[in-house]
Amino acid sequence: MTCSAACLVGLLLGCLWVMPMVKMSTPADLCKPMHTLKASLNFTNRRQYMKHNFPINYTIRVHYEEVFRVSNISRLKARIKGVQVEDLQELWLLVNQEVLKKVVGVLPERHPSRRYSCNLEDLLGKVQQVFQMVQDRRDESEPPEQIQEIWERVRDPEAAGWKWVKPKALLDNCYRTMHCLFNDCFQAPEQEDYCDVRHWRKGNKKQHPQA
Repeated sequence: MTCSAACLVGLLLGCLWVMPMVKMSTPADLCKPMHTLKASLNFTNRRQYMKHNFPINYTIRVHYEEVFRVSNISRLKARIKGVQVEDLQELWLLVNQEVLKKVVGVLPERHPSRRYSCNLEDLLGKVQQVFQMVQDRRDESEPPEQIQEIWERVRDPEAAGWKWVKPKALLDNCYRTMHCLFNDCFQAPEQEDYCDVRHWRKGNKKQHPQA
């Protein structure tokens, strides 16, 4: 076999080996860990582990940016020129990772909600891994400066702007904004929009019982 023929065979074999790796993680694959996370974030779990297992009206201290509601997504889209949904998805991941760190940080080792909270951290980490693999195959681009500034404030323990919020409210926000930003993974009822604040109001609980 000539050198050129050997090289061609090697190239073909290399392509066959790489192809499964390229297909390993697709946007559809992202829906698998998202659905697992959704199942763990169901209303019954949020109420039991983030409300009933805490003292009445218990709150934890978080950055303003960590109170991440559906309405915040609309404002960011309107305010930040050129923001992509991937930028907001990555922000969602960062914010909720920080929220869960703070929740776990106030729980004693044997608290009945600690295992649940740690499990959510692990599930969110798995979503982050798949999300990152998907993003690595796309053209790299820096997120808008305003998004980077939010990242920095959320990570900065000395940053100004704090708020006391109930743990369940934080996970309710996580659940709702997850549906808005990753709506390709979750089918909304006909004529319903997960990014519409009205969808999550009490009057719509019949349409979305886990709100």
